Order: sequence, then C-alpha cells, then structure tokens
Amino acid sequence: MREKFWRDLLPIAELEQNDVTPAKYGTLDLAVYDTTDGIFVSLAKCSHQGANLCHGYFDGKYIECPLHQGLFDARTGEPKASPATRKLIMLESRIHKGVIQIFR
Repeated sequence: MREKFWRDLLPIAELEQNDVTPAKYGTLDLAVYDTTDGIFVSLAKCSHQGANLCHGYFDGKYIECPLHQGLFDARTGEPKASPATRKLIMLESRIHKGVIQIFR
C-alpha cells in the first residue's frame, strides 16, 4: 500500500478566482473550488451521472451540475438539490508555499 503524502496540484496563481478550476492529478480529473470559505477539491465527476462539474454553474458556495442541475455544497460535497443524492468525493487540500496541495 502506498503511503499518503501532501502532493502538489497547481500553483495558486493558476486558480480561476471565485470559480471552479479543472485540474489533473495522474489519471484523476479534479475540480478545485475557490469558495467564499477557502479552497476545496473534489473529483470532477458528478455523483449522479458523471458530468464534469467544472462546466457547471458555481456561486462561490454551491456547484450545479451542467447535465441535470443537481446541486452540491462545494465545501463538503453534500448534495443540496435533486437529482443529486450522493455526496461528492472530496480530497483533503491545503495551500502550501503558494501551491494547492492534495493529500494522496
């Protein structure tokens, strides 16, 4: 089993301010949310039918899926409106020396 470490994802300067930034880590497609409460990271796929959340509407707190308008709290991954019923897969993240990192 591979040991977990903080891993660099992208420089904070590349973040789309107050929006969702697509990012890749290996084979993972990620969504990086610049929320009103800080930076949060989830898998980019909607838990309902797999649409890319990076193309959804984001208001600084909630991300709306572009396919069926399911709504999620971008800080916790919790579903907030149907048809979304399953939580997003969130990754622990932090900012370290100007770089957004994930714990993997």
